[in-house]
Amino acid sequence: MDIKQYMAELGAEARKASRAMAKASTNTKNLALTTIAAAIRREKATLIAANHADLEKARANGLEAAMLDRLALSEKSIATMAEGLEQIAALPDPIGEMNDFKYRPSGIQIGKMRVPLGVIGIIYEARPNVTVDAAGLCIKSGNAAILRGGSEAIQCNQALAALVQEGLQAAGLPAAAVQVVDTTDRAAVGELITMKQYVDVIVPRGGKGLIERISNEARIPVIKHLDGNCHVYVDDEADLEKALRIVENSKTQRLGTCNTAESLLVARSIAAVALPKLAKMLTSHAVEIRGCEETRALVPAAKTATEEDYYTEYLDAIISCKVVSGIDEAITHINQYSSQHTEAIVTESYTRARQFLREVDSSSVMVNASTRFADGFEYGLGAEIGISTDKLHARGPVGLEGLTSLKYIVLGNGEVRS
Repeated sequence: MDIKQYMAELGAEARKASRAMAKASTNTKNLALTTIAAAIRREKATLIAANHADLEKARANGLEAAMLDRLALSEKSIATMAEGLEQIAALPDPIGEMNDFKYRPSGIQIGKMRVPLGVIGIIYEARPNVTVDAAGLCIKSGNAAILRGGSEAIQCNQALAALVQEGLQAAGLPAAAVQVVDTTDRAAVGELITMKQYVDVIVPRGGKGLIERISNEARIPVIKHLDGNCHVYVDDEADLEKALRIVENSKTQRLGTCNTAESLLVARSIAAVALPKLAKMLTSHAVEIRGCEETRALVPAAKTATEEDYYTEYLDAIISCKVVSGIDEAITHINQYSSQHTEAIVTESYTRARQFLREVDSSSVMVNASTRFADGFEYGLGAEIGISTDKLHARGPVGLEGLTSLKYIVLGNGEVRS
């Protein structure tokens, strides 16, 4: 296969399809989504068989257990994929929304209209559910998509792509509006992230290595986050019972997610009381604590934290811990070491909460709530295509609105510029 020619053909088809998607009605897009959902339910046996073949090959190739877990599909996860598409169909359609109108002295009226981005390239690893989530979000937001899943999920992704295209065609939309790259050749990624003439934005979903490569090599704007080094700061005006619940949920509800807390900060004036209780709770969940000197004095079981620990996204039963003088040092520490994903403060002080919200430079900042809420579904966005820690265009969980842009519109009645 000539990879360059193959990818150029996909790009040209996607660009053509994006024009049709941009003008598709809400009812048409929703019909495609619900038809795909029905097809997924109908073909669950086919999908499980394709997934089984992928799993067998992945095991033979020595894929690690965590990746195998992400790769595996069950009847329940297939049902969840179908439900996710129906949820997207039920969401308001952002395309064509007009707002911010104002009259100018010249008599013209200026406003903004929400429009699709165009063609979105999505590169991801292992999880076949991303194929469906990404397709659904791109369809509803009026975009075309080129999906490049991991080689370990190729058979399942191809089976899902066929169902997606079936639904598109049934609704009278071009099948090329969602295309899955059929080759596992890594050169296809290199082409996809440099096809400026066809692709408007790239969304990578996967490990840090993949996202770093995409960010470094892409010649197209990228919506991404590298890692999730999230913090919880327990202020000296915190309710300790709230702090225990929030830290427990933030760290232990799921270890391997990007919104899991990896760092704990505790105000010095309450550390002698709060830290032993927090440590007891964490160790009951078999979480290893790596702390500063003050932490280790209060929690003898804690190991010594290195400078690298404070930068680390563990995705494991480990948490770094530091005693800080107060909110100012906590904010300074977070802004230095965090990955700008999600940070939380536990405090009963309105003033401290406002300061934390204003000064912490991350995509999601929380008061008295678990970092695990940093998620498109929990934010009411429906499914999400990923989390962005960038500062331009989309920031935080990226749902339908994050896959759109705004253009200025001008309404007049014959006005001319003098």
